[in-house]
Amino acid sequence: MIPPVLPTYNRAPLHFTHGEGSWLIEEDGRRFLDLGAGIAVNALGHAHPDLVAALTEQGSKLWHLSNLYEIPQQEELARRLVDATFADTAFFTNSGTEAMELAVKMARKYWYEKGQPDKVEIIAFDGAFHGRSSAAIAAVPTEKMAKGFGPLLPGFKQAKWGDWDALAEMVSDTTAAIIIEPVQGEGGIRPLPDADLKALRKLCDDKGCLLILDEVQCGVGRTGHLFAHEYAGITPDIMMVAKGIGGGFPLGAVLATEEAASGMVAGSHGSTYGGNPLGCAVGNAVLKKIADPAFLEEVRRKAGLFRQKLEGLVADNPEVFEEVRGLGLMLGLKCKIPCADVVKAGYAQELLTVPAADDVVRLLPPLTIADEEIAEAMDRLDRAAKAALSETKAG
Repeated sequence: MIPPVLPTYNRAPLHFTHGEGSWLIEEDGRRFLDLGAGIAVNALGHAHPDLVAALTEQGSKLWHLSNLYEIPQQEELARRLVDATFADTAFFTNSGTEAMELAVKMARKYWYEKGQPDKVEIIAFDGAFHGRSSAAIAAVPTEKMAKGFGPLLPGFKQAKWGDWDALAEMVSDTTAAIIIEPVQGEGGIRPLPDADLKALRKLCDDKGCLLILDEVQCGVGRTGHLFAHEYAGITPDIMMVAKGIGGGFPLGAVLATEEAASGMVAGSHGSTYGGNPLGCAVGNAVLKKIADPAFLEEVRRKAGLFRQKLEGLVADNPEVFEEVRGLGLMLGLKCKIPCADVVKAGYAQELLTVPAADDVVRLLPPLTIADEEIAEAMDRLDRAAKAALSETKAG
């Protein structure tokens, strides 16, 4: 018999009742150190007082209006994002998947309005993850994501990550945009080198197509800058944002230059819930904290400490780990044994991590994690690694 909740998730048998900063408390009282942060969502940890205050204050006034009317909280958040980034304008969604849908529509509409209606093709990369909508799975049609959901939407091509010569040959007169994650998350924590991102920006300029960056997972301070592409010193035409921007409240956005967004006029896109007063009040509270240069400097410091300790962990567990990957507090441990075994062993150590492709354990802690919590994480990771290895050998 099918359960009341559609069984599309393989859930761990854990029942958390509340959270405090970097910790989640199980109903039996156990305290789990959370290195997943809801898959890079709870950027300021659990129950951050500033977010609780913003949510409570706004919740007592007004939750929802629809976009039939002016929404001051939405305008404030848009201004914060425009002032802090390359963008001239923002559209608010409820998720990264919705942001993907708009990014594709925006790129195609741009060329349509420029008198090039055949310029519709979007090039994505193997190992990428842009959501689970029809457009997103057409962009990266892995068997896991796309099997059984055909026919897939046309207008997408897939390039090999890192093969830039082949990519250049793929770009044609019908290419509207190239979309890429500056750091692949689901794909196994693969950062794109700065030189490659610069070359990609130049390729788009030379070939006459738009550059879309998916910073849903790697954005909003996760890498130590507000957005990961800042390391390379380039700017995209369109960027997808979600996860950390709401600090746990469902919120996403598409940021764009005035030129790239020029085709999106009244009636060309919309959202019932996107940019509602409640979500934007929380988003403003998040950005007030994370966009502060001093906060980001502290993220970079903690990221250096975390990585240094992880390198020691890898050296101490050579049969389990191969290398450390990542940027900022978006880190991964490449495993020599199934990464799921390490994640599962972590539960017994009251530690939460996230699996990814290529047998990588993702470490995506709250950006507010304390030094002593990083040290505690290493102890728990070490015990989990040794337990997982012992189980592997016994099996």
